[in-house]
Amino acid sequence: QVQAVESGGGLAQAGGSLTLSCAASGSIFGIARGWYRQAPGKQRELVASITNVGSTNYADSVKDRFTISRDIAKNTVYLQMDSLKPEDTAVYYCKIWSQTGEFWGQGTQVTVSS
Repeated sequence: QVQAVESGGGLAQAGGSLTLSCAASGSIFGIARGWYRQAPGKQRELVASITNVGSTNYADSVKDRFTISRDIAKNTVYLQMDSLKPEDTAVYYCKIWSQTGEFWGQGTQVTVSS
């Protein structure tokens, strides 16, 4: 059974930085991993994704501010978030696409104060 475990959320000031981690158990890296976020009253949206060969994709709202990366040996994906804005406040979820299905983490809260 694949499990995705997020960590690294918290409180930051506008203009600050946070790094999220998504560790996976029970699987190899998989096909791809991504970070989604959901703010109160809004739909969950894709923030960034990275494939098993390192191809990345970003939402327009986070381009040039967020960076997704991976450590294959640690089976972990990171989301480096810089120049944070209050509108980045949301619960951030890790998603794993694997050969056996799609799996979500439990989410981690990111709050950016102005």
